[in-house]
Amino acid sequence: MGQSVRIRRGDTVRVISGRDKGTEGEVIRVMPREAKVVVQGVNIRKKHQRQIQAGGRTMNPGIIQFEAPLAISNVMLVCPKCGEATRVGVRREDGDVTRFCKKCDAVIGS
Repeated sequence: MGQSVRIRRGDTVRVISGRDKGTEGEVIRVMPREAKVVVQGVNIRKKHQRQIQAGGRTMNPGIIQFEAPLAISNVMLVCPKCGEATRVGVRREDGDVTRFCKKCDAVIGS
């Protein structure tokens, strides 16, 4: 089962391990049950696609490139204020939840 995910779609993250270590990108998709994220321009894979017909449309054949999911533990959120890769804290006050940067204590957009 998944865990509490502190990274959301639209956040900027930095890859901290693996082949694409050090690269930054925007989160396109979050999959909390699998504990994975898809980051734009990171973990590019190639797939040989056959021509298929689905729903009255024809998909073109050829080699397509796509971003494969990364383990959420391999990315860190980049703080919009200090620009550093940081851990994310969560504050719960009066029923609403806010995320904050552990380095500069700035509130990260909700």
